[in-house]
Amino acid sequence: MKTSSPSDAGMPAEPKYSETALRILEAAERLFVELGLEATSLRLITQQAGVNLAAVNYHFRSKDALFEAVFARRFEPWARECLRELERLEARSSAGTARFDAEAVVMCYVRPALALSKDPSRGGALFVRLFSRVLVENHRALRETLSRDWGHLVTRYTEALGRVLPGLSAEEIAWRLHLGFSVMFHAFAGNDILKLFGRSAVSARDPDLIVKHVVPFVLAGMGAAPRFGDGTP
Repeated sequence: MKTSSPSDAGMPAEPKYSETALRILEAAERLFVELGLEATSLRLITQQAGVNLAAVNYHFRSKDALFEAVFARRFEPWARECLRELERLEARSSAGTARFDAEAVVMCYVRPALALSKDPSRGGALFVRLFSRVLVENHRALRETLSRDWGHLVTRYTEALGRVLPGLSAEEIAWRLHLGFSVMFHAFAGNDILKLFGRSAVSARDPDLIVKHVVPFVLAGMGAAPRFGDGTP
């Protein structure tokens, strides 16, 4: 029997979708990644999913609501596991069986991201690319939903990093968490910027290799002393 954890309290319930709704979600996910929200029409989605427009309206009401459902379907399991990883770390730390440091906290969100990126049944690299796109595009409705339902994810990790990086201000912690999340998801999305300039030795499609290089990079940034005391260049 599945047991709940403290992190489950107040979380949105995991929705159950019909076979038709799943076809719509999967077609929409591919198109949103390829074309973006604005360029993806409901007509394209219905063609890819093999359904009529009435089916989309019945299950999701609008394109914006469909986009939110596509994102939530993949994001919420990852977010739940991030919180559970942090709870497990805190429990082991309290029992004296684990170190509670910056690396341990960072790995609490890196491990679930690695597992997600390697599992096509959970969206895999396709969803990671969508997440990377969401980070740089302004989706007001999605931002409001995430703030309402998942703001506590950021709060919990901000508090954890504050414990292991006591020399940093709350603003500095927030910036480093923002940059850590951004670097990780852009890296997992397979973006090899160096290829724009020619040949590259980076293997941007290998999730395990990405973790090998991303984690030390993020940790170095997390623990670096602030360069400017007043936050200005």
